[in-house]
Amino acid sequence: MSDRDLGMGRRITRRDFLDGVALGVSATALSPWMHMLGAQGTAPYPPARMGLRGSHVGSFELFHSLRDGTFWESAGRARSVDAEYDLVIVGGGISGLAAAHYFRAANPGARVLVLDNHDDFGGHAKRNEFSAGGRTIIGYGGTQSIDSPAPYSATAQALISDLGIDVSAYARAVDSSLYPSMGLKPGLFFDREHYGRDVLAVGKGRGMDQSMIAAMPLSDTAKDDLRRLIAGPADPWPGETSDAKKRRLARVSYADFLTQVLKLDAAILPVYQTRPHGLFGAGIDAVPAQDAFGLGFPGFQQMGLEPGAGAGQNYDSIRNDEAERYYYHFPDGNATIARLLVRRLIPAAIPGSTAADIVTARANYAMLDEARSNVRIRLESTVVRVEHDGDPQSAKGVIVSYVRRGRLEEVKAQRVVLACWHAGIPYLCPALPSSQKDALAFAIKVPLVYTNVVVKQWTAFKALGVNSVTMPNAWHTSVNLDFPVSVGDYHHTTNPAKPVTLHLSKAACKPGLPIRDQHREGRKELFTTSFASIERSIRDQLARALGPGGFDPARDIAGITVNRWPHGYAYQYNSLWDDFWVKGGETPCEVARRPFGRIAIANADAGAYSYTDAAIDHAYRAVGELSRQG
Repeated sequence: MSDRDLGMGRRITRRDFLDGVALGVSATALSPWMHMLGAQGTAPYPPARMGLRGSHVGSFELFHSLRDGTFWESAGRARSVDAEYDLVIVGGGISGLAAAHYFRAANPGARVLVLDNHDDFGGHAKRNEFSAGGRTIIGYGGTQSIDSPAPYSATAQALISDLGIDVSAYARAVDSSLYPSMGLKPGLFFDREHYGRDVLAVGKGRGMDQSMIAAMPLSDTAKDDLRRLIAGPADPWPGETSDAKKRRLARVSYADFLTQVLKLDAAILPVYQTRPHGLFGAGIDAVPAQDAFGLGFPGFQQMGLEPGAGAGQNYDSIRNDEAERYYYHFPDGNATIARLLVRRLIPAAIPGSTAADIVTARANYAMLDEARSNVRIRLESTVVRVEHDGDPQSAKGVIVSYVRRGRLEEVKAQRVVLACWHAGIPYLCPALPSSQKDALAFAIKVPLVYTNVVVKQWTAFKALGVNSVTMPNAWHTSVNLDFPVSVGDYHHTTNPAKPVTLHLSKAACKPGLPIRDQHREGRKELFTTSFASIERSIRDQLARALGPGGFDPARDIAGITVNRWPHGYAYQYNSLWDDFWVKGGETPCEVARRPFGRIAIANADAGAYSYTDAAIDHAYRAVGELSRQG
């Protein structure tokens, strides 16, 4: 399709954005978007900014200069600002905000400053807002849900409860029957570049049934192997114990298990390739078969594997019942947790008093860095140095230097929590022991993209009988209708003729490489791919998959926000490449999170666990370490 047919000329999502508004648009044309900039255009309102978000332009360039060793050549002299703080926190994500909460709970009158390089708080817990159909539509641009493969810790559960979130109420918030009642099911899209024609395979049941397999453009041999896999192939290692089998599975990828151990046709691999993307940021070529077993993937039915995790396994074969029940999704994902923490820390910033009314409450960003407040959140402030004011073992304070509005500033704090991503900390704290810096650098982030596309109607989904489509060879590998969740005054649409959010995701992985190299190469791709290129791929893949149902990207797309996270998930250890994860002993994250003088280290990286409860747990630990210093 041509750019015109795809709708590439529409103003709402032009190529380059400044503060969420297209460059070169006249003042008159801007008027419909002025609400995104705040009252009279004076106070920014980041959630409503569209275009390329997440690690947005302006949030990373200074740190890249610091990494490359060029920053200090022209940095100049730092200007001292503010009086001394009791605590400065580097990183305004959930871990940093939780650290502020815990410190204030222990020290009610304490002065706390949170610094973050982005133009919004929440870290990866990002809120996106759109105006369509006469209402505000909310999407999640990062951390999706209160969820974990293991039970939430007592610490994290206590904070969630203290913030007023009743996790057990999720059954009342979600309309779990909405999509099934319309006959909507998951679909799998096969593209013409690899299969000769575009095919959307949809079954008659909710799973991968015979009708779905029959619709796939695969050879008869591949289809037979797929059926055999789903039914349960014979045990490839009969006579071995469950533990022995798990040790083998820990050292072979799921892709190799299917093709080399079970001897199945490699043509079936794309059917499963992207399934682990949302968990590991990589496909089945880089995920251990032992974890695939824990996640319920097929192929292990006849192997007699016992429940319980094996050495180096991230996912148990049977999730704990408590973990299954402890789940909640807000319309903006875990951005609601971040917003509740900000309301607790700075009540004037977000009106309301409950976890329900905060869903539609509008944050006043002008109140985040008020001089009269004992807690301040300073956005668009890139920290470049954190160093003790003297010897780390005897110093009474820490000096934190950061760049804001093009100027180098510094503040002094009695204590500091680094709640930022770990691989960046060695550049901020060059005085750290070399072994700790090596351990911090090991925490390579997993690159991801969470994109929200608001469409004026979703009748095409109903016509095709799908509520989600997996697209293994597209740039975004999945597209889903938004969670049918209603909380407080926010109500999910039940009418396919009304606007809805489509959530698209991408794990920027490079199959065939070791997993850490995949993450490095994926990060490069995300930093070098333009919004124009991403927009075109979105419009093209939606047109090809949903066009037979009547979808027209030029007509139906009302807004696009691409949340780009080159440094996304915390890296979780992998038994294919991380020997220590199988053999046991001290892990890199345990070395990395050691306190250093008056500096403590938080973030989900500190647990090598990419879930919100880890971010909370390590905020609590870091504040406790500082508190014990007296």
